[in-house]
Amino acid sequence: MPRPRSLTPDQIAIAALAVLDRDGLDALSMRTVARELGMGTMSLYRYVSDRDQVEELVVDLVLAEVDLTMPRGSAGRRLSVLADRVRAAVSGHAAVVPLLLAHRHRSASSRRWGEVMLSVLTQAGITGKQRVIAFRAIMGYVFGALQVEYFSALSGAGTAALAALPPEEFPILSETAARARDIAPDEEFRRGFDILLRGLGLTGQ
Repeated sequence: MPRPRSLTPDQIAIAALAVLDRDGLDALSMRTVARELGMGTMSLYRYVSDRDQVEELVVDLVLAEVDLTMPRGSAGRRLSVLADRVRAAVSGHAAVVPLLLAHRHRSASSRRWGEVMLSVLTQAGITGKQRVIAFRAIMGYVFGALQVEYFSALSGAGTAALAALPPEEFPILSETAARARDIAPDEEFRRGFDILLRGLGLTGQ
């Protein structure tokens, strides 16, 4: 098949994202991305060095959708908005979730998101080691919650299996799982993030 005269990073990322959304992470390869672009595999190597670089471009493309303009309000409010926007950007791209942590330091969009989050923490008076821990805690929660939501949703088979455990052996676990099935993903994400903000002392600021 004839190849385009030139390709931009975004065009490659869009093609790779189409493969991921349609066929999943295991299907992503230089060959499948090249096919999506209507070109030979070797021709794709003129633009990217390997699958790792393709994954980086995909992460950058998805996180580029995050609006980094911060609203007025408390630090907790601004961080909540930022977290919600990341979740919204990743929504619908389940196969991208495992790539977020792996490529966060190479993605320009991820770095910009991190800079904004650190600026909010700094303005709230969180600096030094405390800022490091707060940054890691927030990043861990947001990316971790996305993985839990996509691969172990409360509405999934795992929760149902835990709810069906014998109550005489697992009274609290089975009861908790039974209640968990009524919690919507939005509520789970936001209430969990509120707990994190309280732990960081950022509620009411």
